Amino acid sequence: MAQKFANGRWVQEGFLDNRVDGTIVGRIVFAVIGPIDLYLQGNFKPDIAGQVIQFRNPRFEDEDLAGQIISDMENPQIGTVNLISFDPHPNLIPHPYIEWFSARKNHYRIELEPTDAWLVPPSELKEIDGMSRAIREALVGRVAEHPAQEPTDWV
Repeated sequence: MAQKFANGRWVQEGFLDNRVDGTIVGRIVFAVIGPIDLYLQGNFKPDIAGQVIQFRNPRFEDEDLAGQIISDMENPQIGTVNLISFDPHPNLIPHPYIEWFSARKNHYRIELEPTDAWLVPPSELKEIDGMSRAIREALVGRVAEHPAQEPTDWV
């Protein structure tokens, strides 16, 4: 079963950077546990490929219950992208969708409202550049070769 972070309310904000082909790095802030860095093998889907996205969740709740459920989440998150897109399914209204598998094969999924995420314009990339570089340098050596997760149909 995928961890949906209490239907998204335990996800506060974050960014994901896919400007280096084949990898996505970023940082997501979760309820109770705070920021977690990510290094994922794979790319965004073509609608946002090669871009940096940022998101902020106005429905965020820093509930104590989150600590009981997600406190054992791997930190940092090293794994494989399954699907990251602003338009994940042709039969649904476009919305930000972030889904990955950790190296331990845990399945994580975040769905946001359409206005909660955006492409970062070039004029605002300077701060993210430093964070992306630091995350990539810190985690690249920890990425073990493992089989990529087969893409699945959106459920």
